[in-house]
Amino acid sequence: MYASLQSTGSTSYEMETLFRLFLLKELHGWDYETALVEYLTQHPDLCDQLCLESVPNQSTLWRSWHKRFTTDLQDTVKTAARTILIKAQNAGVSVPREPDRQSRRHGDERSKSDPDDQTVLEQTETVTERVSDVAFPAFSLDRGEGCEIHENAYWDLQTYLELRENLAVNGGARSFIHESNRERTPLGHAHREHIRGLTIEQIREMYRQAVSRLLDRVAETEEFFRAGIVAIDITESDPFTGDRAGHEDEIIGTKEKTDEYAYQWATVQLVGNAVPIVLDARPVRKGDTRKEIVEDLLDSAEAAVHVDNVLMDREFDSQHILEMLSQRGLSYVVPKRMQTSEKAQAKRLLKRNKDRYETDRKLHLGDNEWHSTTFIYRRKENSEHTDHRQYSVFMTNRNSGLLTEYGYRWEIESGYKSIKRFMGATTSKNFSLRFFYFAFACLLYSIWRTVDLLVQVQLTGEYEHSPIVTADNTLTLVKKETGIG
Repeated sequence: MYASLQSTGSTSYEMETLFRLFLLKELHGWDYETALVEYLTQHPDLCDQLCLESVPNQSTLWRSWHKRFTTDLQDTVKTAARTILIKAQNAGVSVPREPDRQSRRHGDERSKSDPDDQTVLEQTETVTERVSDVAFPAFSLDRGEGCEIHENAYWDLQTYLELRENLAVNGGARSFIHESNRERTPLGHAHREHIRGLTIEQIREMYRQAVSRLLDRVAETEEFFRAGIVAIDITESDPFTGDRAGHEDEIIGTKEKTDEYAYQWATVQLVGNAVPIVLDARPVRKGDTRKEIVEDLLDSAEAAVHVDNVLMDREFDSQHILEMLSQRGLSYVVPKRMQTSEKAQAKRLLKRNKDRYETDRKLHLGDNEWHSTTFIYRRKENSEHTDHRQYSVFMTNRNSGLLTEYGYRWEIESGYKSIKRFMGATTSKNFSLRFFYFAFACLLYSIWRTVDLLVQVQLTGEYEHSPIVTADNTLTLVKKETGIG
């Protein structure tokens, strides 16, 4: 390899210096050398630290990367940048971009340690059987003694319904007769009536017990710790188009404040580097305050794991919620809805061309009580706006480095997409039935992510957040292990 590269002028650049330049480019995630050149031009002090007599031009950098840096050396730069970003972020240091938390694999190339698809599938089948045996016994219908149909047949049917798109219970029960290995299976109306007989609290208690058993199972691995970051959010079912008379407290408005109505559910989920298990779920009724919802879900979460940080979106930006979190000794990052004073500050920042600004604030709680927090204004990259809307305002009760963790909150949104895909179809307005369908879908999602962690650990000895086991494979095996097909 060349020890140095000479540009079109007389200046030559040592490989060590070029390596640092490309590491800087990768840390910022710039796609083209032009951005690196502009950045160096605007930061002469950095050029001095890098011992650059002059800023290399774009063509010099391009030729260095594509002609002088081998594929292995390019991979080394990318791996080093990823490691630096993750280590810095974990230490609470502000980083220029969100790091990829999974190892890079280029194209379809696999390392020798990567398990093949058949090995993954075989291991998944074994693990799924064990995990299903752990989770499903927590559910009970309390039907009394002497029943001819085994209770597991009801959970088999529910799993079957949630594996089929738009399959309601009556039609699903008829199909289930032919696909199940069981001699006797529940009829649709019997299944529905038994689920309707459960109270909301009974469903929640069964769910928490099932999750507790899942956590005990994954806690056997060194890769899982009963501590971490949680996200709390509210999701909604598809808009309800029928007559909601008599159910106005349960079929409430949508989060977007449209003229539509929908059932709403709230969850608390592990995010970050932890396996994304949904720790608890609850329905949202008319009159439920956001503070009540957060307190309730946190009670469950803290009973299951040690919670360090809480991430929520701006609908939870109440100072009373933030004070409650601080009283619990928890860190938080919550975006703030911009009011007149925040808009005015954002306009001043825009005028001064500042990307970031921090200020300590006290939020009035009532009487002579105040909550202390920090406002962090941050300009969005590549914003579609040209005015103060380029800025977002976040609130935190810890150092500003915690702001980098807010990116983990998207995982609960991503989880909702899978959970809704697992939900069985129903037109019933029975609140317990509706909530059970959602909670059972949350359980299937949590089983999938638990199975994936266990399979990864057994096959590779480590856990990467990106799953190697597909949801379809896991749920198909759940279906098999519960006696279907």
